[in-house]
Amino acid sequence: MERSRWFDGWQGVVLVASTYIYFLIFAQFGFLMRLDAMGISGDSLKPVMGAMAAGGILASLLAGRLSSATAAGRLQLALLGCAAAAGWTLLPLSMIGASAVAFLIGVSLAALTVTLVANLPLWIGSSHPLLNVGLGTGLGYLVCNFPPLFTASPRNIALTAIGVCLCGLAASLRRGEETERVAAFSARGEPFVLILFWFTALVWLDSAAFFIIQNSPALKSGTWEGAAHLWRTGVVHLVVALFGVWLLARRGASSTLLLAFACLAGACLLLLDPWRAAPASMLYPAGVSLYSVALVAYPSLLMPSDIKERSRRAGWIYAVAGWIGSAMGIGMAQHLHRIPVWFVAVAAALFVLPLAWRYCRRYWREAASIGLVLAVAWGINKVSARHGTRSQTSADRVSAAERGRRVYLAEGCINCHSQYVRPNSPDVAMWGPAGNLDAIRQERPPLIGNRRQGPDLSEVGARRSPLWLRIHLIDPRAVSYGSIMPSYAYMFRNQQGDDLVAYLASLKSPESSQHIQEAVAEWRPNPDAIAEAGQLNGAMLFHEYCATCHDADGSARIGWGPDFKILPSNLSTAPLRNVPELTNQTEIRLRLAQVTKFGLPGTDMPGHEYLPDGQIEAIAQYVATLRKRQ
Repeated sequence: MERSRWFDGWQGVVLVASTYIYFLIFAQFGFLMRLDAMGISGDSLKPVMGAMAAGGILASLLAGRLSSATAAGRLQLALLGCAAAAGWTLLPLSMIGASAVAFLIGVSLAALTVTLVANLPLWIGSSHPLLNVGLGTGLGYLVCNFPPLFTASPRNIALTAIGVCLCGLAASLRRGEETERVAAFSARGEPFVLILFWFTALVWLDSAAFFIIQNSPALKSGTWEGAAHLWRTGVVHLVVALFGVWLLARRGASSTLLLAFACLAGACLLLLDPWRAAPASMLYPAGVSLYSVALVAYPSLLMPSDIKERSRRAGWIYAVAGWIGSAMGIGMAQHLHRIPVWFVAVAAALFVLPLAWRYCRRYWREAASIGLVLAVAWGINKVSARHGTRSQTSADRVSAAERGRRVYLAEGCINCHSQYVRPNSPDVAMWGPAGNLDAIRQERPPLIGNRRQGPDLSEVGARRSPLWLRIHLIDPRAVSYGSIMPSYAYMFRNQQGDDLVAYLASLKSPESSQHIQEAVAEWRPNPDAIAEAGQLNGAMLFHEYCATCHDADGSARIGWGPDFKILPSNLSTAPLRNVPELTNQTEIRLRLAQVTKFGLPGTDMPGHEYLPDGQIEAIAQYVATLRKRQ
């Protein structure tokens, strides 16, 4: 008898775990990997994901209005639909096919979740239903963080999703009578609309944080890259899910959701700084598990026992919080690449103010006393400020360059750019004087970097003007042909872009100017490069690397003309500037090559230090033929 009671409700555990595994590892992860492998990403991904959201919202609202008499049949049909969608992704897909699969995923997953939570008492057992909900949720997240599955190919993830659906289908075939609802599990009188807002805010934060971590190498490496991180995250999910069961039973839904918000809000604020990814990687799964347990338990065990009302409310929760909240969170992360502090503050007010109002009504005398004390303290502070007792010293101020360094860290620029010129190497000729390693080690944190997908930046302030840096951040390919750097135009909607430009412009040593002068005086293209230049298409190289500023229709020239210190010459018609009065064509080409390679310090013209000498010489030869010197 004890053995049967212990295993009472195992069907519900399997169904809850299967639903979470399918959603997390396939619908939210594996399916996107499959689309990316087929070249469906960026803007082309939006209609596909829009189809999934449309199917999810529609099915959530419809499933919440259907009769409970066919609950088991609808659940099994939804599981078959989920399995069919996963199997469909194993075939080649066009844009239309991908949208159709996404719509099927949305419809099937929404029907599965709403039907399951509204009728979960049929499968969850009567001995410890809330514990079974927490166990199913925690096991679902633990399986998703199983390293071989998390790092599996899209094909293997799809096959796993099919297997999970079949397990859920087998569990759904065995059902019992609906369990009696446990009176201890209560929402503590919070209005349903408020609970709906809370769930929406939590899913919004979760989706935004997940997208930011997944698309930021610096954050991803510190959170769930590597088997150790994955195992730790999975265990945290399981342990906190079981703790959420205890919290729901003792303190109700409001306290559980408030703690979940505190964990997620703390993680989102920590994610603003990649160096704080480690503590964020603990708070994030804790917050997700807390609200995920409530997301299943609240519609199934904490709401009114009337099945029609329970189904209707479950449909609204998953349509608004689950699908719309998730879409809004991902959209915010795509556009802002961060979770703004003001958004966290607004969400906090949404959680705290209703609870504070309830407690203030109950303990109005204590609340009035606290308000009086705060008012007096505010008044004293204003009077003190008026009489100058508080002053802002220069040490309190943070310079634009210091703020820009924080932006540099937050955006993960260190993942592609180093800040260390290696001594006795080609770095010195290309970038500037060798770095002082002892001085770099004193920085907090040091930004030496170990990868160079882009150029070294330790002397970039001496080699690039603030205007060039601004253009490059907003539209990299407008001034740097073939650049793989993404646009950071969004940062110039606020102060971040200007701060980053100020920081990059500050990256130069006192010896930079002298070093550049010496490098220009000493540099000569080697004979092999001069011979190679004759085999290259100088006109094509000019149009790739120079025409953006020196052609009448150049994009940088047209878009930023008034901002240049000196408008770049249209080399097709204007005289060649900065070339001395030389009659020797070899000397003219040498001067042109030097300007092409090292730029013109004090102007907005950059150098092209990264180009081989042969290409530099080919460009110089072409420019020399554009027009005779006047």
